[in-house]
Amino acid sequence: MTAPRITPPKFEPRPRLFRRTPPAIFPPILGLFGLGIAWRRGIDAFGIPPALVEGYLGAVSLLFLFAVVAYGAKVIVRPGVLSEDFRVLPGRAGLATLTMGLMIFAAVLVPYAPRPAEWLLAGGVTLHVLVALSAIRVFIAGPEEARQVTPVMHLTFVGFIVAPIAAMPLGMEALTTSILWYCLAAALVVWAAGLKPLLTGAAPAPLRPLQAIHLAPAALVGTAAHLAGISALGNALALWAVLLFVLLVFRARWLTAAGFSGFWSAFTFPLAALAGVLFLSAESLPSEIVRTVAGLVLILATLVIPPIAFKVMQLWSRGTLAQKTNAATA
Repeated sequence: MTAPRITPPKFEPRPRLFRRTPPAIFPPILGLFGLGIAWRRGIDAFGIPPALVEGYLGAVSLLFLFAVVAYGAKVIVRPGVLSEDFRVLPGRAGLATLTMGLMIFAAVLVPYAPRPAEWLLAGGVTLHVLVALSAIRVFIAGPEEARQVTPVMHLTFVGFIVAPIAAMPLGMEALTTSILWYCLAAALVVWAAGLKPLLTGAAPAPLRPLQAIHLAPAALVGTAAHLAGISALGNALALWAVLLFVLLVFRARWLTAAGFSGFWSAFTFPLAALAGVLFLSAESLPSEIVRTVAGLVLILATLVIPPIAFKVMQLWSRGTLAQKTNAATA
């Protein structure tokens, strides 16, 4: 009798380190950065040591640099992954928040190294121009699903709005004003074309968390207006941001119906931006009520953002995030 042949099991080789780094790691890091910037504005309200906030921002900066190196290693191995990542919605969102992260990182560095901050800001803005141009190309020439107006367009076309956070302390008033008015116009277009799913509930459950991104431009354009000295516009946009936040709170169960995913990162940076603009509005009015609300939102952001970021980083470490966001492999 002939012994049966035993076929050895086949194992799929695991991608080497960083070869499938997903761009989706950058939105939660942007949220962590935004939380630190908001705490810089809330130091006086809570009376905490500035060194504690700066230490936190230093830690987030190291995480951001590690993420940039991880994604950069993938691009060096095979540059074509950039265009492949840009074809999918999570990839576009991630690459936009990567360049926005460079601009926020510049804001972190301003008190310590103004000249490197200037170069970093210039690099972030330049790369974000390329992101916006790539988004236009995908919108025009891509498949039909890529031509839908989504909240991610706020990141690609309005993402420049984080630049004034570094630009104004560096004395770049003209850049701040130009970005402010362009981003306000771009945000109005995306709101007009893309708010309907949030209002009507007509959005697929897995993509619903992205609706929270609508809050970010209201808060960030309002922040830029305050920094540019246009307090009336800043306060009006802060009020609009509060109204959007209330709507999102009422929609919380609808937004989270699909359970936790990497898209929950969309809850992080808009919440941090809301706290920041409210502190600026409290200074311009001044109003203890607004100051109290700003403090409450900052506490909420502190309770919400780090756990979401931690869980997303866990998904990255396990390889799940790359798989679920269709990240390209080098």
